[in-house]
Amino acid sequence: MERRLDPEVHGRGAQSGAVPTRFGLATREADGDWRDHMEALDGPPVKLRTTVTEERPKTILSFNRSPDIAFDRSVNAYRGCEHGCVYCFARPTHAYHDLSPGLDFETKLYAKPDAARLLRETLAKPKYRPRPIAMGTNTDPYQPIERRYRITRQILEVCLDARHPVTITTKSDRVLDDLDLLAEMAERRLVAVAISVTTFDPKLSGKLEPRAAAPAKRLAALGKLVESGVPAHCSIAPIIPAITDEFMEEIVARAAALGVRSAGWIPLRLPHEVAPLFREWLSVHFPERGDKVMAIVRSIRGGRDNDPDFFTRMKPSGVWADLFRARFRIACKRAGIGKERFELDCSQFRPPEIGGQMRLL
Repeated sequence: MERRLDPEVHGRGAQSGAVPTRFGLATREADGDWRDHMEALDGPPVKLRTTVTEERPKTILSFNRSPDIAFDRSVNAYRGCEHGCVYCFARPTHAYHDLSPGLDFETKLYAKPDAARLLRETLAKPKYRPRPIAMGTNTDPYQPIERRYRITRQILEVCLDARHPVTITTKSDRVLDDLDLLAEMAERRLVAVAISVTTFDPKLSGKLEPRAAAPAKRLAALGKLVESGVPAHCSIAPIIPAITDEFMEEIVARAAALGVRSAGWIPLRLPHEVAPLFREWLSVHFPERGDKVMAIVRSIRGGRDNDPDFFTRMKPSGVWADLFRARFRIACKRAGIGKERFELDCSQFRPPEIGGQMRLL
């Protein structure tokens, strides 16, 4: 794989802002703020700014019938994610709105301030039946703008009030901002939290997931959750062959040392526009091993960059996949860690009050 000659886009995961061709959109490229660029024609390109648009959807709870995932409903407080993980499988969702799955996905964000109200109204419906709500299945509920909007916290307050179980997946130690709510929910078996750790190399993390919390902070957050009695799962995700797989054993060992009793791994997935974005990222940061990385990826995906089929999309095949499984199994055995099942309790559910008023008891 040849090195891309264009300069690196610092501080971002994606290295371009091209819109997808599968929807027949006009091609374009993002190169910073136009006005600032015009004021300094002879200077370097201006850094891309992160913008947040508030949107007002009519519903907030999404349902799915996928047979190979453990949840049937989810809430996403935000669209787009400033963490900028180049491998994020949610990037193509921006293409549905005529935006780039590349730089637009991590710079043009959307917040849903009405999320808690909409969720309260949904849970109050007479025919609603509770099952765990998954948060963080598309974009991270604790990305940087959560500190300003606090939408995730408002959702958790509604769920605690309604005694509704929730699962959370994040790459941020910002989850500890809500430790008071999480600890109370954990006492009632209403919550489980998964934190994803990909590497312990801060430089590599800065290239892969430039605005996510440092790996050491994520690991420390896992330990804090365990100390507070919150069910915590360490997700080694994604495993990128020849890039991050070398850290698998260390992540398992250090998580176990903190008292984490559940761990799992997920192989790299490259749906739709994520594949060319990832190839471009390799050409900038790892051109000397890019061909090797993609050869292994294709070998575990039946000769394709990505396997979209149910069940097999989460279970790669082939020699390399078997090797990763064996390494993970041995690492867990040595560390005394498994994949504990967190049984959340739906029996406590009580429809919330309408009108924004929460119960006192």
